[in-house]
Amino acid sequence: MRIGIDVRCLAEGRRSGVEEYAIALLSELFRIDRQNEYVLFFNAWGGEAPDFSWAEGYENVSVRRFRIPNKLLNLSLWYLNRPRLDRLIGGADVFFLPNINFCAVSDDTKLIVTAHDLSFEAYPETFSWKQRVWHFFVNPKKLFRRADRILAVSRSTKEDLVARYGIKASRIEVVPSGIDPHFREYDRNDPKLLEMKAKYHLPYSFILYLGAFEPRKNIVSIIRAFGALKKARHPELEKLSLVLAGVSGWKESSILEEIRRSPWSGHILLPGFIDAEDKAAVYNLASCFAYPSLYEGFGFPPLEALACGVPVVTSHSTSLPEIVGDAAVLVDPHRPEELFRAFEQVLLDKGLRATLHEKGLVRAKRFLWGETARRVLAEFGKTGS
Repeated sequence: MRIGIDVRCLAEGRRSGVEEYAIALLSELFRIDRQNEYVLFFNAWGGEAPDFSWAEGYENVSVRRFRIPNKLLNLSLWYLNRPRLDRLIGGADVFFLPNINFCAVSDDTKLIVTAHDLSFEAYPETFSWKQRVWHFFVNPKKLFRRADRILAVSRSTKEDLVARYGIKASRIEVVPSGIDPHFREYDRNDPKLLEMKAKYHLPYSFILYLGAFEPRKNIVSIIRAFGALKKARHPELEKLSLVLAGVSGWKESSILEEIRRSPWSGHILLPGFIDAEDKAAVYNLASCFAYPSLYEGFGFPPLEALACGVPVVTSHSTSLPEIVGDAAVLVDPHRPEELFRAFEQVLLDKGLRATLHEKGLVRAKRFLWGETARRVLAEFGKTGS
């Protein structure tokens, strides 16, 4: 079977959740499958192409690079339904999109698309106007209805596809993502921890948020709950700080303004982007991980934190409960007072911390990229037969 894979989602090189998904899944897929032929389709008019060394070491994997102006290609795909991407790469039995994008394939080529979430439908106000325009023209509803099979990363995403787009549940397979094995619990004497503490200027004790700075992540609620925690003046939490780490996002100014107004702003640190190879150690240094997101199709950060043995406080909404199970404290993301109480519980109750620690390590082991890849490969086989 000849399988084409659209890897344009790697063009920005930001290692977002979608990029992490694509690289981790495909790396494992190529490792376990030496029978099928894989051809990666990549297009970028300018700039440096991503490093594809992780894919090019396999005899059955090749990369076809094109330098068509992106706006021209997208316009042609949207308006003319041309060019057929499978034909550009020399033909394919199956064409796989690890994320939604402008796409056109031949009628006899089976199309499989991964659905990460429908946040652009549920919370359009949290997206920039450029992002909303992009989603309008990509037309996810039409794309998913055209697909022969849809891979949903969670039951929550599958339910959204059925409810919002009227897609038959039988055409959607829930295939959860995995996490990289380097997310693990460190020995407390590991020199890597001291190295990361110095590199990112991290405090002795802190609540951690790691992710994009955008309204959907509900960071303002974290700041307010942290302020309430400091105001309570628990002696054990006197030196507690809040670390908000990650990349700039849409409408981050509201978050920065909330920090500025906080009487505890001196205890709120912004280390910026955390290198991928440093994330596990930074998780290990945290006293608690906070992720009260309003909407997630999967939610990598809470799961990564669980794998590192860190107590997690997250939302009881969308996919997050099915990902963390009973290994985290769940709160209503719209009620900062619940977040405050959860922080108190997790940080002051040693018994609860120990329970969450053990449950988190066990829970994280259920999400393996090897299993994800095997299930995706099985879907390729069903569609390509």
